[in-house]
Amino acid sequence: MSEQPLNPTPAAAPDDDAPDTAPAGPAPTGSTAADVVAAGGAADEAAALRAASFERARRLRQEPRFPGGPAADPAGSHHERRIRSFQPRRSRVTAGQQDALERLWPKWGLDIDGQRVLDLADLFDGLPVVLEIGFGMGEATAQMAADDPGTGILAVDVHTPGQGNLLGLADKAGSTNVRVANGDAVILLREMLAPESLDGLRVYFPDPWPKARHHKRRLIQPEFLDLVAPVLKPGAVVHCATDWEPYAEQMLEVLTAHPRFENTAADGGYAARPAFRPLTRFEGQGLDKGHVVHDLLFARV
Repeated sequence: MSEQPLNPTPAAAPDDDAPDTAPAGPAPTGSTAADVVAAGGAADEAAALRAASFERARRLRQEPRFPGGPAADPAGSHHERRIRSFQPRRSRVTAGQQDALERLWPKWGLDIDGQRVLDLADLFDGLPVVLEIGFGMGEATAQMAADDPGTGILAVDVHTPGQGNLLGLADKAGSTNVRVANGDAVILLREMLAPESLDGLRVYFPDPWPKARHHKRRLIQPEFLDLVAPVLKPGAVVHCATDWEPYAEQMLEVLTAHPRFENTAADGGYAARPAFRPLTRFEGQGLDKGHVVHDLLFARV
């Protein structure tokens, strides 16, 4: 509920000689001076309590849930406010996920703070690296890492339980080719990756933002591809998948129109699902509902 002024009715302009402490309007009929003072004090106290509550909530959002683990706001407030394609989710973390975060984040995790350029060769011991944006609970990412240990996967998400789950799955499988990045992928692309440093980009089942007024929040947009193209090596493939037909159509249109990308499908349309992409949990849910899944593979030219 929005806050209302204590005296919403505008008062007549005061005389020039009137004291600065004159009340904004007359006191209610029957009120004493003590009543007016008490009411003003109560209002000030309520405002102070609201401000303190807001400040506590703000600090809580900025504090990491696990000391030494992923930061709540890694880029801080020095980055501009803009429309984002994601909403941070801080749902319940299981004991296993917490254990994985506490043990493995210092070794395999990093915050997207916008303060440095990553040395991917050092981070992945010289492996070619693909970037995956949005991995959910990490099951598909962990499987791809296990199936292809010769490729490093830089997996980006803001969902703390998913981050812990992916770290735990990779550890259980003995995979050392996964690094989990926490924060905004746009900042990562724009400020933390060197030119032509990536061997591929994977965006599987991003939020379709189905309402028309939210389409501006969709990740695959011309401006996003403008950020992606410079950090991809020539020939690197952007691989998208979605079960939301209108979003698939937008992806195809946007990727086809961009001068730095070329469709690998001979007919200029959608591609068959590559064998290396496992069926994801979201994909299974979509198929159960009768959705058609579309893959798009575009090479950087």
